[in-house]
Amino acid sequence: MNENEEILEYIFETSNMGMQSTKDLISALKGKDNKIKKILPEIEKNYEKYSKETEKLLNKKDLKAKPVGMMAKAMSKMSITKEMMNDNSDSNIADMLIQGLTMGNLELTKHIDNYEKTADKKIIDMAKSLRKFGEEYIEKLKAYL
Repeated sequence: MNENEEILEYIFETSNMGMQSTKDLISALKGKDNKIKKILPEIEKNYEKYSKETEKLLNKKDLKAKPVGMMAKAMSKMSITKEMMNDNSDSNIADMLIQGLTMGNLELTKHIDNYEKTADKKIIDMAKSLRKFGEEYIEKLKAYL
């Protein structure tokens, strides 16, 4: 696998998992009056945008976007459910989201640093844009801590 494919697959996996986890979180908060609920659809839409853009680029390269596995989805959903049962405060939810965004950004930064000089500029720009999205929402979520 070349660097372009590796970065695209990572962006797709990250955005797909982020989108799915955010959907699960939105579902878990149905009927609750958490203030953080208003920011979640924005996060989901951003992840969805990156997921779709990346899938198009992978398809152009005759590569199949690998969706997040059933096991990973189930583990994420169970983790969210467990966390929500323990503490469904806005502060705890913001903390969970910040941790997820931070982990994604750390890995993304590694990919960018490793391949910035050799990968397609458009793909690197997309990776940087996804990282910027993460940084912006980390800052927005701090208001809920």
